[in-house]
Amino acid sequence: MQRVAALILLLIFISISDVGADEIIKKGETLSLQRCIEISLIRQPNILAATSTVDASRSRVGQSQANYYPQINLSAGYSRISPLSGTASNSSTRTSSGNFDQYSSSASLSQNIYDFGRTATQVKIQNFNLDSSRSDLENVSELTIFNVKQAYYGALAANRNVAVAAESVKQFQLHLEQAKGFFEAGTKPRFDVTKAQVDLGNAKLNLITAENSLKISRVVLNNAMGVPDAPEYEIEDNLNFLKYEVTFDKALETAYANRPDLKSLILKRQATESSIELAVKNYYPSLSGNASYNWSGEKFPLDHGWTAGATLSFPLFSGFLTKYQVEEAKANLNVIRANEETLRQGVLLDVQQSYLNLQQAEEKIYTAGLNVKQAEENLDIANGRYAAGVGNPIEVTDAEVSLINAKTAYNQALYDYKIAEASLQKALGVR
Repeated sequence: MQRVAALILLLIFISISDVGADEIIKKGETLSLQRCIEISLIRQPNILAATSTVDASRSRVGQSQANYYPQINLSAGYSRISPLSGTASNSSTRTSSGNFDQYSSSASLSQNIYDFGRTATQVKIQNFNLDSSRSDLENVSELTIFNVKQAYYGALAANRNVAVAAESVKQFQLHLEQAKGFFEAGTKPRFDVTKAQVDLGNAKLNLITAENSLKISRVVLNNAMGVPDAPEYEIEDNLNFLKYEVTFDKALETAYANRPDLKSLILKRQATESSIELAVKNYYPSLSGNASYNWSGEKFPLDHGWTAGATLSFPLFSGFLTKYQVEEAKANLNVIRANEETLRQGVLLDVQQSYLNLQQAEEKIYTAGLNVKQAEENLDIANGRYAAGVGNPIEVTDAEVSLINAKTAYNQALYDYKIAEASLQKALGVR
């Protein structure tokens, strides 16, 4: 039901897909992850392409059903005839040169009566293909959602790294002021001041790098949403740890049941199985009925008459065409079955890798968080020793750098966990 609801919402979103980026995103708006996902489902061109593929498949279902209905044709014709010399009759409508007019029209109707299930099988094949294209649309949607999550969390991590770099600049600025005070008081050498100035310069360079990484991450997020020309906006920070509970056996069971790409291939395999059935039916006859009413003559009112009958067509020999069509369909089925097994193995690999990456990311968060606490304590000790006159600036610099690295590593660990969680959800075929 969730998938059906998602597809319905997707169709609603696509109906307004021509809305400009500045109308979808207001300048200064704060976007949540869900909001970013909704925008991507509206704007991403690959979503629109997959939706059009579904529409085309639905039209092919209608085309295959056409043989259920009678085929009605109307025709009318006019000819100016100049007969061979000596063959013209004495009709009063003909000129002295023998030329005359010929009028004709007809209405015809034909109806398939029985074709040994050819039409029904064609309809079944196209319905399988329609369901397969719907699964392909869902697969494209889930890939789009994963790309948005990856870009969104990347932007959050970059934003937090900017905050860490800015705090580092602030701390090194305070350290420089402290070193200048000690130097002016004569308690510390000039080296402490120059060392603090170098540290502050390096911190500013790191801040510039972090700010540029943030800008790039915003460009990537805009591209993932399908709005490269989006105005300035903020994003809601949800880069926090929340354990994703799932067992491996349950994850694998869910993946085999939910993966849209696997569903699509299964439906294609069923369509190919039905195509064998359709090819075999070419050995059988077909029965159709036909009727027509005709008007013809050289002047009005035209002579008229009608015909009605039935035709039984039996294919006696087609140059082994049907035989080779059946062989081709069977070979295609073997290809689909092999591809299905390959995909099943790929699903297992995806789930295993994503599950292990999630466990590793969880362990890294705990370790990275502990490292931040230890680095903060170490910096406090180094600053205390320096303020008491028993420490040196190298200790303070090393402690500050260690804290920066620890905070950056913690942000990376949070990002890795969110991406591992998103990868596992994509591997399971759930949102």
